[in-house]
Amino acid sequence: MAQFAVIGLGRFGASAALELVRMGHLVLGVDGDPKLVEKYADRLTRTVIADVSDGATVEELGLENYDVVLVAIGEDVQASLLCVVHLKTIGIQTVWAKASSHAQHLILNKLGVSRIIHPEEEMGVRVAQVLSYPMVNDYIPLGNGEFVVEIRVSDRLDGKPLSSVLQDGTDSPQVLLLKHRSQSLAHPPADHILHGKDILVMFGTLDSLRALAPRLS
Repeated sequence: MAQFAVIGLGRFGASAALELVRMGHLVLGVDGDPKLVEKYADRLTRTVIADVSDGATVEELGLENYDVVLVAIGEDVQASLLCVVHLKTIGIQTVWAKASSHAQHLILNKLGVSRIIHPEEEMGVRVAQVLSYPMVNDYIPLGNGEFVVEIRVSDRLDGKPLSSVLQDGTDSPQVLLLKHRSQSLAHPPADHILHGKDILVMFGTLDSLRALAPRLS
């Protein structure tokens, strides 16, 4: 269990905060709008009404012991940037921040933000990937062109061995887990028989996973 502070309880910030709570973490929600703070007061670990553009107010929040501070302020770019400046000034090491423009991204990068998030762009990329490869339920980018993907086995492959869809060669994606109904099998053997609607969790490079996609559709 970790501690997170989410500053800005608009749609993006509130969604992140609620999901963190659902995952069992302690979450502080901060916003300048009393109505938003009241809305989530019973659903987050702690909520505070605060003007985070003011340095003294940010310091009083006591964020030093939080694992990550997420600045999720939406349209008020000035408030977002001032908040990040105040966080870095008081020594907060791990700050994630939402950016709504390239200019804001550049400034946040100069301020030493650990990770800059573009929710609309990232969601757009995710939607495009799923539209392009409808058998992909979800994916996680690991960097260096490597991904973990969750793939739904098509009914066309029902009764065929796993080896029939895997590629030969060292660059072939690895099957980390196979899920059949309520059962899970780690590192299934190549002769394991597939069933329609099974779920494969695979690891590989983007190129190798793209090459594999036609075999799974």
